[in-house]
Amino acid sequence: MKRVSAALIEQGGEFLIARRSAHDTLGGFWEFPGGKVEKGETPQECLEREILEELGVESTAGDEVCKSVYEYEHGAFEIIAIKTTLKSSNFKLSSHDKIKFVKKSDSLNSSSCLQTSQLQKR
Repeated sequence: MKRVSAALIEQGGEFLIARRSAHDTLGGFWEFPGGKVEKGETPQECLEREILEELGVESTAGDEVCKSVYEYEHGAFEIIAIKTTLKSSNFKLSSHDKIKFVKKSDSLNSSSCLQTSQLQKR
């Protein structure tokens, strides 16, 4: 099973989500930004690398909030949600075509890779 870190970036009670580019696997799917944990990397190191690569900004990955397992047609993934703080908001998107902040109660259930019930408990 592949391990994936997902950034929980909160600002004013809303969370940052990003839409995958149409040409990518799961194109058009909204998700928390992040990516696959590489060999020898901690989930936090992975997240800081991925946020820089995907959003073009530096970040600080903090504590783990929860884990969730999802199975897709292309494989099973353990998703590790981590509180993350951005060091700037001058985004330069590379893997996504759009980002937005959403309220936890609004659209996380249908637009992300983590179960809203797990997130709302935190």
